[in-house]
Amino acid sequence: MVLVSGWTGAMDAVVSSLLTPGTVAVRHDLSRVTEGVVRRTLSVSGESPRETILELAHGCVSCTLREDLLPLLRALSMRSNVHRIVLAMDPALEPEALCWAVENVVVAGVVGQIDGPAARDVRIEAVIGCLDAATWLADATGDDALADRGVVASGDDDRTVAQLVVGQVDYADALVVTAGPDVDAWERARLAAVLARLAPNAPVVWVSQDSMVDAPALLASIPFDARRGEITDAHSPLLRGEPPLTVDCGVALVEFTATRPFHPERLHEAIDVLLDGVVAARGRAWVATQPDEALWIESAGGGLRVASAGRWLAAMTPVEQDRVDTTRRAMAALRWDEQFGDRDTSLVILVHAADPSEIDRTLQWALVSDDEMIDPSAWSSWTDPFGQWHEDPCESSESPYAEQSREATE
Repeated sequence: MVLVSGWTGAMDAVVSSLLTPGTVAVRHDLSRVTEGVVRRTLSVSGESPRETILELAHGCVSCTLREDLLPLLRALSMRSNVHRIVLAMDPALEPEALCWAVENVVVAGVVGQIDGPAARDVRIEAVIGCLDAATWLADATGDDALADRGVVASGDDDRTVAQLVVGQVDYADALVVTAGPDVDAWERARLAAVLARLAPNAPVVWVSQDSMVDAPALLASIPFDARRGEITDAHSPLLRGEPPLTVDCGVALVEFTATRPFHPERLHEAIDVLLDGVVAARGRAWVATQPDEALWIESAGGGLRVASAGRWLAAMTPVEQDRVDTTRRAMAALRWDEQFGDRDTSLVILVHAADPSEIDRTLQWALVSDDEMIDPSAWSSWTDPFGQWHEDPCESSESPYAEQSREATE
């Protein structure tokens, strides 16, 4: 199976190029999913597309996957004349979520097949991301909600456009970039620098508007060690594919690491530094008031998400540690501290118009000070804006080092 995703760009051209004998293209139109209606189109070479209107009992993407797409993938895989499935994803979908569903969601009731995930029958060959050079970077660094653009994947979809388009490119094994005459050499070079750091090792094809795309050649150029739908977790390496660590057109990757925790209130004030002049940020954080749980911090443009990254190894019993991936345990052993174990902070920030030194100073200011490190027993009494009772929306605040501040959606 090949997934073709994109908010804008040459999706149709990519799908058409892959639509050779033995290939079935599947497209779900989710523009009316909140009304419980989904339009599904099946296309094969040399035949007119077949459209089906699906009425779902619940207006949500997960229902669409569970009730139609995943069973359809398993059913198509049984056909002797189908060798490849091309999934033209709705613009509101992120490929990582779909790959997870293919691997993990059990499909039951398919005639002639044992109940199980679609991954029993289909293998993800590649994820191709499509984007428009004229608009992608502005979308990726903005703060518009999907609802502001009239697009939602479910009734409670509060994602931003930036979170969507960054996620689509970040997860791609190959990229097709549409660049018209309105994109000058500087804009093209800056976008290329961003893509090289956001999706390193992904081959990139630049095409003009309405031009043909040689998608089979693009698939052939994908490195053997590409992700191809693999799902990683919060404790996987943050720098995948050896991206460039140099500065190019003002674009750079900033690595921030610390072996002491963040003060929760100062981190709450400093976190806005990840939203100005930054394309994306992600990583694990150790917050003093939460000794057992790592926090996952992820931003794209003006959108921010803070969630649990699971428990630290040091907070687990030996039996629980034995169940953890050996790679994670080996990496933790290299930095193990006698008092705090594997607790630490590791963030990677992709900037395009921000001062890396300002980001570092702001995050350093948010760490627990030398005096505060003396008495860890006092940490549990501190107010924690990231705790269970964190109020949303939060008040906009400003750290001493941040030149600008933007209210974040957490």
